[in-house]
Amino acid sequence: MQAKTVRDYIRTIPDFPHKGILFRDVTTLFADARGMRLCVDQLLDPFAGARIDAVAGLEARGFILGGAIAHQLGCGFVPIRKKGKLPGPTWEQAYDLEYGTATLEVHRDALVPGARVLMVDDLLATGGTARAGLTLLGRLGAEVVGCAFVVDLPELGGRAALDATGLPVHTLCAFEGT
Repeated sequence: MQAKTVRDYIRTIPDFPHKGILFRDVTTLFADARGMRLCVDQLLDPFAGARIDAVAGLEARGFILGGAIAHQLGCGFVPIRKKGKLPGPTWEQAYDLEYGTATLEVHRDALVPGARVLMVDDLLATGGTARAGLTLLGRLGAEVVGCAFVVDLPELGGRAALDATGLPVHTLCAFEGT
């Protein structure tokens, strides 16, 4: 019997959140102990041995992954949240989504300048959320060591946009279609 891959734990839900969309649902991956362990281990693998001071997780599923990865690394966790969710003074960055626009925020004191950060999220689609996260980390003076995602949707161009930054970009699996 062949071992399961991360992709095997992810279900596809048609027509969510809009007709014609094939939603890649990672909650089934997170719900399975073996799947979650496999995911975290594989997200960390290319960064093994690198000095990482903090993991930045993009709202919302990036929090789940980011917390688990930060725990494994023994480092801090920085949430990058949707506008209005953080209580202290923040930096904000607007960005485009596949379905509209949104704004992300990070606490202005979340990191010390020069902190080495790994940014994580569950899905890389157009790259808008990720680019907004990178902009916020840049405002904090962070040195981003790389970006890690569970799922890549290459047809939407996010991977190409992030590759153009020169940062290491690591994804665990790709799905065709939107």
